Amino acid sequence: MSRFKISVGLIIGLGFGVLIAFIVFVNLSTNSTLAESKNVNNEMVKVHSPSVDKLQELKILILRSRSLIDFWVQKDVPIEHEKKQELLGVINNGYPKIKSDIISVSQLWDDREDVHHIDHIFTKIEALFTDHEIVMGMLQKVEDYNKNDAISGLEGFEMFEDLNDLAGPEQYISEAGAITMKTNEIIPLLDKLIDIQRGHSKEDTDKIIESYSQLEFLLNYLGWALVLGGLLIAFFTIRTITRPVGMVKDQLLLLGQGIIPSQKVRTKTKELNQMALALEDLASGLNRTKDFATQVGEGNFKAEFTPLSDQDLLGQSLLTMRKDLFELTSDLEQKVKDRTKTIEEQKEEIEVLLKHTTDSIVYAKRIQDAILPTDTYISQVLPNSFFFFAPKDIVSGDFYWVFKEKNKVFYGVIDCTGHGVPGAFMTIIGYNGLMKAIKNVKVLSPAAVLDTLNQEVRNTFSQHGLEEQSIKDGMDAAICAIDYKNMSLEYAGAFNPLYYIRNEEIHEVKPNKFPVGLHYGNKEEKFTNHTLELKKDDVIYIFSDGYPDQFGGEKGKKYKYRKFRELLLKIHKKDPSIQKKLLLKEYENWKNDLEQVDDILVAGVKI
Repeated sequence: MSRFKISVGLIIGLGFGVLIAFIVFVNLSTNSTLAESKNVNNEMVKVHSPSVDKLQELKILILRSRSLIDFWVQKDVPIEHEKKQELLGVINNGYPKIKSDIISVSQLWDDREDVHHIDHIFTKIEALFTDHEIVMGMLQKVEDYNKNDAISGLEGFEMFEDLNDLAGPEQYISEAGAITMKTNEIIPLLDKLIDIQRGHSKEDTDKIIESYSQLEFLLNYLGWALVLGGLLIAFFTIRTITRPVGMVKDQLLLLGQGIIPSQKVRTKTKELNQMALALEDLASGLNRTKDFATQVGEGNFKAEFTPLSDQDLLGQSLLTMRKDLFELTSDLEQKVKDRTKTIEEQKEEIEVLLKHTTDSIVYAKRIQDAILPTDTYISQVLPNSFFFFAPKDIVSGDFYWVFKEKNKVFYGVIDCTGHGVPGAFMTIIGYNGLMKAIKNVKVLSPAAVLDTLNQEVRNTFSQHGLEEQSIKDGMDAAICAIDYKNMSLEYAGAFNPLYYIRNEEIHEVKPNKFPVGLHYGNKEEKFTNHTLELKKDDVIYIFSDGYPDQFGGEKGKKYKYRKFRELLLKIHKKDPSIQKKLLLKEYENWKNDLEQVDDILVAGVKI
């Protein structure tokens, strides 16, 4: 007779059954307590709390009417006065509304004695307001205050509670007067009724607290019982399911890592025991498969191997692999040698081609450097200046230009379309155009220089049938001319603005919004010449768009023109050579490890 083994489903079902029973009991107890608390809370919110609020309003209204009737008697003002109108509103509108609200909520009171109490108070209030109306009737007009027979002539009458007895208005509001006495009777009655309703509200609160305390007590004990039951269920589950499953899992993880387990798993659970035996058979078959694969890998294509079954896909695949490997190894080495030789030959050809190309570009840089003004020439004609130039590639699409003509020093920053080799070719066209302008233009100005350069670029492309393409192949530029003798500056720009800093403020001179080389049909655009009177310590900046457009920072965004202006304001008092170093430092910190996106050129001159 085989040993009895427990089913996994029976263990799990029993554990969940106990947990569900506990949860249902806790849920029923909680719902019952919450329903009872809800009913008590509704009674407190809809009956007792509104009752207290309305009775408090009534008390305030009575006290306010007492103050207003005093004013009516003592102040000889017209009946239209706001306080007299307020008293009329209290009697005719305020009191009836509050009375109606209290009657509505009193219908929900459990104690009928409280209802009788409030009805008694209403009777006294209405008698009080009747006295108010008598006094108000005596003093309807301002002239009534001056009638001796209306006030002074009645001072000798004794005050009676009976409203038909004669009395003067001041006697009604005196300490022994009907209004004062009735008010003093009503207020304590209202206070007593307010205390009663507050007591009911406190009783409701106590009931809610008691019900929640009972629920807390129940949940605490049931919670501990649930924890204890869960621990017991967990203990037996670990012994019968979790621990064996963990051992099977560990062996499967080893198989997933390519390690064949050697430890055997034994358990009292029927399904898990069957899984453990199947895992042992799998491990044994994998050991045989591993040994065969090792033999084939070592080149022993005659090694014997029998698959686990006809459905053993891995075993059948290994036999096919052994056959295919044997056929492939005969010519694989020769193919590898042939292909290796071809790759090496191609590599040598590419290296030679790359060297020739690099040498050509380096030589092109020497040619491009030749068109740039020397540092010595710049320091002679344009003192206290700097040019921060950082090409993206070996050669650049940006270049700067300095030339002295008579008493004017022309200098400019030109940004040609593109960068690298295409941009470098454009710089040659741009430089030739600038020099042609210097030689041929009779009245030199930055605008005239740009107009000549514009025409030269358009003519260059139109000669070869490329006029339609000239929209893309243009230049952005900023050209300045400084007359140190007359302390003046002229500027013209194609998309590139001019900044100047004076008295700690940065100013911008706007450029034309079209580039050099732009062509729209037969329309010829002319550049605008701007003139600026210079002052000592002015600092002039012109630049290409490479610096503001550089991506970097923590979020990898553009530097932008606003941040660029803030940087110039920060460094403009420094020596030009120091400014150049600070621009480089800020640029490298901003760019960090990101790629440079464009050529960078910034020119600064301090007057």
